[in-house]
Amino acid sequence: MAVRVQSVDKGSAAERLGLRAGAVLLSADGHELNDMLDYQFYTTPARISLAASVGGKLQYLQVEKAEYEPLGCSFATYLIDQQHACANHCIFCFIDQLPPGLRQSLYFKDDDERLSFLFGNYITLTNLNQREVDRIKTMHISPINVSVHTTDPALRVRMMANKRAGEVLRYLQEFADAGIALNCQLVLCRGINDGDALRRTLRDLTGMHPAVQSIAAVPSGLTAYRKGLYPLSPYDRESALEVLEILEEAGRACKKAHGKRLVYPGDEWYLLAQKPIPPESFYEGYPQLENGVGMWRCYRERFLEALASARRKLPLRPRRMDLVTGEMAAPLISELAAAAQRRHPGVSLWVHPIRNDFFGGNVGVAGLVTATDIIAQCRGRLHSRLLGIPENMLRAERDLFLDDISLAQLERALGVRAVILPSDGGECLRMLIGARE
Repeated sequence: MAVRVQSVDKGSAAERLGLRAGAVLLSADGHELNDMLDYQFYTTPARISLAASVGGKLQYLQVEKAEYEPLGCSFATYLIDQQHACANHCIFCFIDQLPPGLRQSLYFKDDDERLSFLFGNYITLTNLNQREVDRIKTMHISPINVSVHTTDPALRVRMMANKRAGEVLRYLQEFADAGIALNCQLVLCRGINDGDALRRTLRDLTGMHPAVQSIAAVPSGLTAYRKGLYPLSPYDRESALEVLEILEEAGRACKKAHGKRLVYPGDEWYLLAQKPIPPESFYEGYPQLENGVGMWRCYRERFLEALASARRKLPLRPRRMDLVTGEMAAPLISELAAAAQRRHPGVSLWVHPIRNDFFGGNVGVAGLVTATDIIAQCRGRLHSRLLGIPENMLRAERDLFLDDISLAQLERALGVRAVILPSDGGECLRMLIGARE
């Protein structure tokens, strides 16, 4: 295998060697270069013997640079080769439940171990072969984030509709034995992988501590677009309470045995069960925050800390803003908006919970709210010319909603100026009390 260079950074070691666009890197110290992981790992040393084809001629180049200094090559894609697509057909897959007509990139299912290392994505292990497992161990790529769902091999095959789903569970122990840290995710489907199946999964995974560093459990998200898909039922208060009891019991046992909870229920369980969100100490540094676990508590604490430390004085002129959020977060955002207005009387905030008609089903999180629903539910109901939009409603470039409507289009439709609100509660508070019409 080989990787083709698209460009070379000025002043880099690669430029000093005479590499240029179109050069093909073949190996580093005898190791084949196939993708970004190979490239980054094998070009780390200060001295490298690099085999390359430059202008169609094979060359052996001796690289001398600082250790960890980038070689200085860029490639057509951030992975160098193509992203690995998911080979599963999970009964709860959210992408299978998307309505038609969205931008094509939203329908792509990735399951790529390199993205787990580079960006924290979760993988199912079914795309891995033994060579790739050995590479992870050799490079000591850690942590690896794994969507486990269940440790019952037969049940995992059934849930993921992949005959390899059960056998690849052995990779978990291989990684653990090699000292690779693991963060695990469980998407629970009512009556399928909860109950005794969940107890088994938790026993198996917590038994792999300290390699298993955290286990998050979230309920499956069900939209209105499930025609022809496996019949699943949403969790209600009673069933959510049952799941919470199992998860919290396992967490208490881990706390007693290891001094660490390890098992962290997603925020949705507490909201569905109508139970208070746990205190900040429960989350032990929020190891699964990027998976949405503990986000409610973390956001609230950072917001109130910033509010307590903010100088208490009236704004130079009134600040008025409407805020949109999902139905699940609406009580929290309303509470915090009221607190901000009490401390800063010149600030006026109006919270608009947006019902997710676009996806339907039991979807209530802010990150899946679309511009279509915001426009339909806010037109003629806004009190100001500013509209606060949580940043997780937009793609990374902060310009498009899930329904392909741009921020500028939403502003024109509602006659407002949009203010993008950070996901950090403290930063959001500073934006709310500082933004002006």
